[in-house]
Amino acid sequence: MAERSDTQNTYLLAPIVLIALLLGCAVIRGPTLVSLSGVGSAILVAAPLILATYALMALAIAGRGTVDLAVGPLVAFINVSIVKLNGLEIISSPLAVFIVALGMGVIYQLIFAIVILFVRVQPIIVALSGFLALSGINLVILPRPGGTAPDWMGPWGLGNTIFSPILLIILIATGGWILFTHTPFYANLRLMGYDERAAYTSGVRIYLARIGAHAIAGVFMGLSAICYTALIASGDPTQGTTLTLTSITALVLGGTSLAGGRGGVTGALLGAVNLFLIGYVLATFDFGAIQAFVTQLFYGLILVLSLLLTLLVPIVGRRISFISPYAAFVVLGTVVVAIMLQVATYDALIPPPVSRAAPPTDLLTRYLLLPPTPAVDSAGLAFSTLQKVALAAAAGLVALTLAARVAVAEATSSRFGTFLYVVIGILIIVVFLLIGEQSHAFGLVGAVAR
Repeated sequence: MAERSDTQNTYLLAPIVLIALLLGCAVIRGPTLVSLSGVGSAILVAAPLILATYALMALAIAGRGTVDLAVGPLVAFINVSIVKLNGLEIISSPLAVFIVALGMGVIYQLIFAIVILFVRVQPIIVALSGFLALSGINLVILPRPGGTAPDWMGPWGLGNTIFSPILLIILIATGGWILFTHTPFYANLRLMGYDERAAYTSGVRIYLARIGAHAIAGVFMGLSAICYTALIASGDPTQGTTLTLTSITALVLGGTSLAGGRGGVTGALLGAVNLFLIGYVLATFDFGAIQAFVTQLFYGLILVLSLLLTLLVPIVGRRISFISPYAAFVVLGTVVVAIMLQVATYDALIPPPVSRAAPPTDLLTRYLLLPPTPAVDSAGLAFSTLQKVALAAAAGLVALTLAARVAVAEATSSRFGTFLYVVIGILIIVVFLLIGEQSHAFGLVGAVAR
C-alpha cells in the first residue's frame, strides 16, 4: 500500500513543476494577475474547469475507461436551461437554481450509468451519443448566445475580490471530495477501478458503486454549470468542445489514470489550474485571427504529452523516488512567490532616483537578499548579520536533509556509494574555501592595522 501511494504521488511532480513555470511566466507576462481583482477573476474563470475535472475524475476512478465526453455540452445544457427558465420566470431563487442544476446533472449521469450497466453499451459510444445529442438540444433551447442569468448571480461574476461565492463553492467541493476519499465507498471505487473482478469477489456491489460514481459526477457538473452561468451572466449553447477537451487534458495532466483506480483531488486541481494558466499565458501573446486555434493546438499537445507522461512516469519514478512532490511544491512555490512579490511591488519600490548618492531602494534590498547599496560601488558583496543567519540556516537545513538521505541510503549498504564520496569531497572543498576566506579577511585586517 505504501509503495502504491508513493507511485501515485510521483505523478504530481509533472503538474507541480509545470504550474511553477506557467505561474512564473503568467505573472511576468500579465502583472495584473498579482492583485485582488486579478486573482478574483482567475478564480472565476477557472472554477467551471476545476469542477468539471472533479466530475470526470469520479468517473475515471471507477474504471472501464468511463470518461464522459459530453461534460461540455452537459454544462452548456444546464446553463441554457437556467437562463431560459429564468427568462420565463419559472425559477429565479438561488435554491431553485441549485436544485435544477444539480438535478439535471445527476439525472443525466444516472441515465448514462443505466445504459452502460443494463443495456451493456460501451461507455465511449454512450459518451459520444450524449455529446452529439446535447449539442443539438442546446441549440434548440437557445439558438444563439443570449438571455440573462438570475439577478442574484450578478455580483458573483464581478471577479473584483478573492473571497466570493465562487471560491466558497470550490472550497466546499474540494473539501467534500477530500472527505469522500476517507470513506469505504471510495476505497471500493478504487478497487473496482484497479480490478473489477477482484472487487466483485471481495463483495463490492459493482452496479451500485458505479451508479454512485455517476451521481457524484452529476453533482460536480451541476456546480460547474452554475459557476459558468455566473461567469458569463447569460446563456451559451456552443460551450462544449472547449470545456470537454480542457477538462480531459487537466484530468490526465493531474495524474488520473483513464484506465481507472488512480486519481486524486490534488492532481485534478493542479491539472485544471495548469490548463487555465496555459490559456492565460497564450492570451498575453498576439496571434491575431488564429488566437483560438493556437490555444486549441496547445491544449491538444498538452493532452498528448500527458498521455505519454503517464507511460513514462512509472519508469522514471523508480529513479526519482527520493524526491517528494510536496517538498518540490514548497521549493518551487517559494520561488514563484518571490517572483510575484517582485512583480507586485516593483513600481512602488523603485521611485525615480534623485541623485547618484541616493540610489533607489529595490526589492532585493528591502527583502534582505542584498545589503543596502552604498554611494560608492564596492568590489564585492557585504552581507548583513541577518542575511548571514538566514543563509546559514538554509545551508544547515539543506545539509541536514542531505545527511539524513545519505544515512538512510547507506544504512543497508555494505560499502560506500559514489554519491557519498562526492558529498564528502564537496564538504572538504567548502571547508578549504572557508579557511581561505578567513585567512584573507585576517590579512586585510592586519594590513589596515599596519
